Amino acid sequence: MFYRRPRVSDLIREARQDLAYRPRLGPRNPYHPYRSPRAARLRWLVPVVAVMTVSVPAAGLVILTQMPETERGTVVMRRSVATAPAAAAEPARGGTAATAPAAPSSAPSSGPSPVAPLTAMRQPHLFVVAPRSLGDDVVARITRLAGVRAVERADAAEVVLDGKRVQTLGVDPSTFRAYTPRPTARSDRLWRNVSAGEVAVSFVLGSDGGMPLGKTFTTAGRNLRVGAYATMGMGAIDAVVSRQTARALGIPENNALVVSAPRADSGKLRRALLRVLPRGGQVAVINPVLTAPRRTTWSAGSFMTTAQLHTALTAAAGKVGRPYVWGAEGPDSFDCSGLVQWAYAQAGIKVPRVTHQQFVSGPQIPLSQAQPGDLLFWRHDPTNPGYVSHVAIYWGGGKMLHAPRTGDVVKLVPVSTRNFAGVVRISPQVAARVR
Repeated sequence: MFYRRPRVSDLIREARQDLAYRPRLGPRNPYHPYRSPRAARLRWLVPVVAVMTVSVPAAGLVILTQMPETERGTVVMRRSVATAPAAAAEPARGGTAATAPAAPSSAPSSGPSPVAPLTAMRQPHLFVVAPRSLGDDVVARITRLAGVRAVERADAAEVVLDGKRVQTLGVDPSTFRAYTPRPTARSDRLWRNVSAGEVAVSFVLGSDGGMPLGKTFTTAGRNLRVGAYATMGMGAIDAVVSRQTARALGIPENNALVVSAPRADSGKLRRALLRVLPRGGQVAVINPVLTAPRRTTWSAGSFMTTAQLHTALTAAAGKVGRPYVWGAEGPDSFDCSGLVQWAYAQAGIKVPRVTHQQFVSGPQIPLSQAQPGDLLFWRHDPTNPGYVSHVAIYWGGGKMLHAPRTGDVVKLVPVSTRNFAGVVRISPQVAARVR
C-alpha cells in the first residue's frame, strides 16, 4: 500500500529548500535533467516565461441557471437508461468534430429545422447569462454598445445529463455555428444531428465523463442521444442542443447571449454589459488571455508556503483510490480539476474550478523545473487541439497524482508527456483573481 504522509514530508523538505523554490541539482532523469550552475543563484527570485490572465475573469466561470426542482440544482428527471452498445463513430482527427452515425430522430413530430450552410465566421468574445429571459429591450441596448459587432441569443442552464451536471446551451444550429471554432462550425453533419434533437458534447465530457458517441440516456423525461463530440470554444460549456430540445428540457428561453466585439476592450465592455443586465446577470470573457512581458520576476512570497504545499499534497494523497466522477468536487469522488481545487482548498488556497482556469493561475515553468505541488496540464481534445483538458498534481520523482476518467480512480502514476501542455506553479494571489 502507498504510505503517504512521511513521503510527502520528505518530498517537501527536499524539493522546497526555501520559499523561492530554488531549483536543485540532482541525478539526470527524464523529468529532472541537470541544471546549469546558474540555477543555484536563483534563491529568492524565480524568472519564468508566462502568459497570464491578470485583469479579466476566465471563461467558464459563469454559473448557469440551475433547473428548479425540489432538490436544488437538478432537473426533474435524474434517472438514466442503459442502452445497447453505441454504434461506431467517425473518428476525430486533426482538429475535426466527431459525429455518430444517424439515428432515428427523437425530435418532436414537427421534425427538425433545416440547417443553413456556414457563410461566415464570427469570433466570440463575451458570454452573457441571466437567471431569466433577456428581453428585446435589453438585447437592443447591448447591440448598441460601442464595439459590439454581433449578438447571438441562446438558452443556458446546468442540466443533469446521464447523471452528470453539465453546463448546456440551447442554440439555433444555423446561426450559432458561426461562433464556434472552425472545425466545429464547418461540420454540417454535426449541426444536422443537433437540429434533429441530438446533443453535441465536448470531447472531455465524452471521453472522461463516460458519454460515448451514440449513447442514449433520459433527462427530464426525454430520450437524448450523443450525436457528436465537438468543442464550442466557450469555457465550461460542455453540451449543446437545439432550442427546440432545450424547450422540451425546460431550459430557460433567451437567458444567454454570445457577443462578438473584435475591436472592443473586453474588460471595459464586460463592465458596460453588467450595467445593462438585470440583477443576477453575469458576463465571462471568452479566451481571456493577456500577454505579460516575456520574462517576469516572481518573489518568494508569490507562491505557496512549505506548510501549505504539505497540506495540499497530503490531502490529495489521502484520496488515492476514490472514484472519478464527472463534475465531482469531493470529498468522496472527484474529476481531475475538482481534485486539484479540493486539495488546495484544504491548505486555504482558492483555486478556480475548471482546468483551463487553473492553467492561468500562476506562471508557466519548464517541466525540468517542476516541484511537488506544481500543476501539470495536457491537451487531449482532438476536436480542439489547443484546449487544455486535463490536470494533475506533480508529486515529485517523475510521479503525479490525478483523477483520470470515468471508471478509474485517483491514483499516483508516472508523468506522461503525450499531448503535454505545460507546468504551472500556483500563485495564490493570481489564482484568486481568476474568477
